Amino acid sequence: MDLAFFESVIKQAKHYTKEIACHVVGDPLTQSNLHDYLDIIHKYGLKAMLTTSGYFLKKHRYDTLFHPCIKQINISLNAFNKNDTSLTFEQYMRPVLALCETKLERKEGLFINLRVWNLDEMMSERTFNEILFLKLSKTFDTSLSLEEVYAQRPKSIRLASKIRVHFDNYFEWPSLKNKNYGHGTCQGLQSHIAILASGKVVPCCLDCDGIIELGDLHEHTLDEIVTSKRARAMLSGFKEGKAVEELCQKCSYKDRFNT
Repeated sequence: MDLAFFESVIKQAKHYTKEIACHVVGDPLTQSNLHDYLDIIHKYGLKAMLTTSGYFLKKHRYDTLFHPCIKQINISLNAFNKNDTSLTFEQYMRPVLALCETKLERKEGLFINLRVWNLDEMMSERTFNEILFLKLSKTFDTSLSLEEVYAQRPKSIRLASKIRVHFDNYFEWPSLKNKNYGHGTCQGLQSHIAILASGKVVPCCLDCDGIIELGDLHEHTLDEIVTSKRARAMLSGFKEGKAVEELCQKCSYKDRFNT
């Protein structure tokens, strides 16, 4: 989004939320002028959540990464394991751990979540996780047991003050080509919406292709969009445990809210 349009979005969003998650699949740290976007969020008294692959940390000064509006930085560590890169594991982890070290030295108040969202019954990422856990254990002088994590499935483990390693399972990305998972409730439209760079508004952050387009902020206000007939039908359906949209029926992520 250009900055002027982004500000118009934030100005409307402040009536619905206190937090802006700068992430719908894309990595916000690829933006060279990230600081300008954060300034706008700060101007309207909101907090920002950044989710990044960790590859672009070195592009930004700590004055940006520790911007006063940032509440939390999520770093998806499995990005190293799932992308072709010339970086070694040590080279990838160096700026990630430097960010953590600097946060502690400067006593910055934001949270850092090191995400390990690759757990599955087959332990398919066992080798990578063993290397990662060893690195984190040495760096933070703690003990991360691979066997215990897979057996007990904790949501997170504290590494240092406001620095945690966060765990979750693999999930199938929603697609109209998926099998039908049936009905159920979901947090889409209840706890969050997503606004794509195009200005399209969708009910959740997993609909990155805008399949369930509720409206376009270039043409309608946010209030008009979230109170539209289609949005109200979805919300009413979820409250009754019914997924009225085909994409929602073919999304397994909602199972997390139905167990």
